[in-house]
Amino acid sequence: MKQHTIRYFLAVVALLTMAQVANGQTAFTFDKSMGSGSCHRYGRDALYTDTLAHLLYSGRLKPVAEATWYNEGGITKKWTAVQADSTGTYRGREMNNGYLYLSCQVAKAQPAILTISGHSMAYLNGEAHAGDQYRYGWMHVPVMLKKGLNELYIRTGFTGRNGGVQVKLIPAAKPLQFGRQDATLPFLVKGMSKDSLLAGIVCLNAGNTAAKSLTVEATTAGKTMRTPLPLLHSLGTRKMPINLPVPTSFSTGTVSYQLRLTDGRQTLDTMTLVLNAVEAHQHQSHTFLSNIDGSVQYYAVAPQLGGPTANPSLFFSVHGAEVEAISQARAYKPKADGPVVAPTNRRPRGFNWEDWGRLDALEVLDIAKTQYKPNARKIYLTGHSMGGHGTWFLGATYAGQWASIAPCAGYPVLQGYGSADGLIPTEAGSPVRAMLLRASNPSNVLQIAQNYKAAGVYIHHGDDDQTVSVNYARQMRKVLSEFHPDFAYYEYPGGSHWFGDISVDWPPLFDFFKHHTRAEKNDVINIDFSTANPAISATHHAITIAQQEKSFAYSRVKLKIDTAKNSISGTTENVASLTINSAALPVETEIPLQLDGQKLTLRAPKPDHNWNFNKVNGTWQQGQVPDATEKGTQRGAGFKEAFKYNMLFVYGTKGTPEENAWALQKARYDAESWYYRGTGALDVIPDTEFNDLLATSGRGVVLYGNATTNAAYDKLLKNCPVRIERNKATVGGKTFTGDNTGGYFVFPIQGLHFASVAVIGGTGLPGMRAADANQYFAGGSGFPDFMLFDASLPLQGEKAMKAAGYYNNKFELGTDWVTL
Repeated sequence: MKQHTIRYFLAVVALLTMAQVANGQTAFTFDKSMGSGSCHRYGRDALYTDTLAHLLYSGRLKPVAEATWYNEGGITKKWTAVQADSTGTYRGREMNNGYLYLSCQVAKAQPAILTISGHSMAYLNGEAHAGDQYRYGWMHVPVMLKKGLNELYIRTGFTGRNGGVQVKLIPAAKPLQFGRQDATLPFLVKGMSKDSLLAGIVCLNAGNTAAKSLTVEATTAGKTMRTPLPLLHSLGTRKMPINLPVPTSFSTGTVSYQLRLTDGRQTLDTMTLVLNAVEAHQHQSHTFLSNIDGSVQYYAVAPQLGGPTANPSLFFSVHGAEVEAISQARAYKPKADGPVVAPTNRRPRGFNWEDWGRLDALEVLDIAKTQYKPNARKIYLTGHSMGGHGTWFLGATYAGQWASIAPCAGYPVLQGYGSADGLIPTEAGSPVRAMLLRASNPSNVLQIAQNYKAAGVYIHHGDDDQTVSVNYARQMRKVLSEFHPDFAYYEYPGGSHWFGDISVDWPPLFDFFKHHTRAEKNDVINIDFSTANPAISATHHAITIAQQEKSFAYSRVKLKIDTAKNSISGTTENVASLTINSAALPVETEIPLQLDGQKLTLRAPKPDHNWNFNKVNGTWQQGQVPDATEKGTQRGAGFKEAFKYNMLFVYGTKGTPEENAWALQKARYDAESWYYRGTGALDVIPDTEFNDLLATSGRGVVLYGNATTNAAYDKLLKNCPVRIERNKATVGGKTFTGDNTGGYFVFPIQGLHFASVAVIGGTGLPGMRAADANQYFAGGSGFPDFMLFDASLPLQGEKAMKAAGYYNNKFELGTDWVTL
């Protein structure tokens, strides 16, 4: 699965393909190319610094003609001329971790398609656009060029021999068109009983108005299906769900479809789509509609050897970075005991199996349980490289759900290994920094390693791995050896990072699986479970941590159920509400409970009964489960909580022209980033189209602007203790005046038990621009319930913070927050 070289080749081919899409139109020529390095720091963190972005936001960035663009505090930054090499790639240390500047003159204002690869993001005439840091080459962004000078500031990382940036800017051939790449496609499988299949096809809108009445017709072998498309926002890219008819009969190999994009009056574009067709016993891909955002996602399968059987085992395999799910599945020979199912993490890089990668894994696991009906006691988890990390992460987070786990060539935490998004910081430093980093706690499985006791563990690693050091495996062997009674460890002699399919399809690993089954709830009498967020993971056998005392701090329950004495005893840490199931204890018998030294007496009126306990003023009291409107298992803490439940982005139109332009541009930028990172698709609408029906629809909502500029704000946030309006931000009794405060915060949508609303904005244009960065899409990054900062954040980082923290369990402002 060595795919880096292939990815780079595909990026070059993709750029050439895009030139062909433009019907032979000549790409715009850049008349100036300059580079400047080492001026920004972004990572898996709410805080960032970017000197050039700060000057650009504030209107103080000097023209490139003045070579020195920064000279303060003994630090000087200059532009240096750079040239593309023979492949059209810009690279060199002059622009490492800095910016590439390009400019071109245009005779008239016109739409264009901007395609850049090898960058983290770009500003075109000051408007932010998502990057293609992995050099895929299919990130085609519709833009509107202005007459005269157009300037690109392209944020770069390392641009050495295997890096570099490629750029194409081509006139838009059509206002509405198909994208020719990055389709999400199912396989046709012989013997399938479906009449239609679901595909995800990219569409581009190079116009200044949203497209609302588009349809795609898909035809093959005389069958046609029509799919009305959802909204395609102006200057937008969206992967659309379309239905494909299943031919009455087909041969293995490939099957072609003809697609037609229409607005009901005319044909706007056409293209050919090709599906793979396989026998039922061959490796295959299947698509589904995600509940996260309504997008089309896929998973891959190595079917059970010999065909399906009743109550099979289920092998759940999570892939490594740059590996497609179908490639992961193909690394396994079919197993007689059951199918191998591989989710996608939403992209080959995705979210490191955290955040929305975690949710994707859970969605696919639920589908696999429905489709293959496995024995619930024989569900196994494994994965390689980044998927090895995913195995450590999912194995600890959902302890008790797996019969056993097997991380291969994995690292346990992003704090130590990181990736292209960087490390999660580990030093808390100041109180405000500690508040921010606490939101990353769900990522750190080392702090909840005792959870691994719930299943057998097989660690598999090559002893000559130069990509993910074998020292990570040895680290986890040492960790497990201190408490785990049932784990196996193997270092493959001379094994590199990938030493063939046995890197994952290792017979002793599957033998280990065969000898393990998941314990039933009634069989587990010693419970030791930890979580950092009950909305992520709350239940472990007979207990559920229904609520925390402090959001994102680690909560732990150690409980012993004594079936001989019919008693329960245990301790808790950071638990405000706890549910205990009677499990194997008898009905209508007095059961003594000792919890944190406090004694109570219980009685189970029926088998499988739940008792709930709430801590009131430090004392446990038996009572009701917390109301669903509070923080708990159904809706938790953190800014990211709003980015699910088929969320939609709502930009403000009630501000100044500049404020309104920012809101629309920022919503587009986030939509582009969501598409790139997570194959995401969502509605981007103005506040004038946000009505009461949408407010109560159960969808997550992300608002851009403030209470003054976004008409949807007060429909959703009347009772929120954090408020941003023009020239004023308030948190409790603390007020910040002026136009230079930016912020991110979240709040539950009133009347709903799960969906939340997030706000991205500021008290004025300077504060709004400081909120442009979207590190919240980086897997594992931590964002608290709210954070406010000064417009100088890109320059000063932590010193620019004004307030950060968490609501209490009733989503009120308690004491768990800090201000500077």
